[in-house]
Amino acid sequence: MRHRVLGFAAILVIMAGVFAFGQDGPAGQAAGQRGQRGQRGGLTFTTNGNGGLVDADGQDEIRGQRGPAVPARPAPRRPDGRVILGPPPGETGLWIGGITNLTNPDNTPIKVPFQPWAQAVAQDRRQNAFEPHTRCKPSGGPRQFLTPYGVEFVELPELQRIFILDIGGPHTYRIIYMDGREHPKDLTPSYYGHNIGHWEGDTLVVDSVGYNERFWFDRGAHPHTEQLHMIERFTRVDFNNMRYEVTIDDPGAYTAPWSGQFNIRNVPGDELFEYICQENNFAPQLMLGVYESVDRSSPIVP
Repeated sequence: MRHRVLGFAAILVIMAGVFAFGQDGPAGQAAGQRGQRGQRGGLTFTTNGNGGLVDADGQDEIRGQRGPAVPARPAPRRPDGRVILGPPPGETGLWIGGITNLTNPDNTPIKVPFQPWAQAVAQDRRQNAFEPHTRCKPSGGPRQFLTPYGVEFVELPELQRIFILDIGGPHTYRIIYMDGREHPKDLTPSYYGHNIGHWEGDTLVVDSVGYNERFWFDRGAHPHTEQLHMIERFTRVDFNNMRYEVTIDDPGAYTAPWSGQFNIRNVPGDELFEYICQENNFAPQLMLGVYESVDRSSPIVP
């Protein structure tokens, strides 16, 4: 009996650590004090309590606690002057969007122009928190970058394509075509949609359509339809920071287009690592449901 009690206590300690990962402390605590310390693969990070991540050097919103930040290196460039989104030759690095959400440029909440049904769906999603990404589904748009595990940009000028490689979720990739093609007329809806890009100065502009409705495009639980059209803008302002901006245009769910943004942090020296979502998911009930919610009358095909 004593062994059972000790075992149960150990389980409680482990679960407390898991659930504490995404929790803020009391409102009066400083951001750094609320943070949690952890490691995922080769990436060491601290959550700052504001939904962002701090890298191993402590460089983020709480940098004032560690003294002035070291000025960032300028954005790397090719010999022709074009900015490089990925790591420069001979180096490695990942981009971390953290666990924040879309905001206005002044970091205030966005007033989203919901259609009534879409607002009801968003409220229901926030209450149940049954997000497809937690069940190892791909996530197009902003949600691809809102993860503590990061992404890598791989630019292949000779193929006129840019790949965005995911670590978390399904550990998959997204293709941005840079060869001037147009969107196909008949698209099969998919998680990442069909993406075509071009450069406007130092900003990569990506136009995407052809999304399915099986994912959340951000952490705010905003729904969308297959009419979703996104314009994303990636601007590497210096070596450590990339500004991400997106315009959501979906007449099936919203009464007008709306926009949001957030910052993506570079973690130099880190690389992609193997992450098997099904094995590393600490909340299996989010994958299959619990008890009566699981449909056991239908066969499950892997």
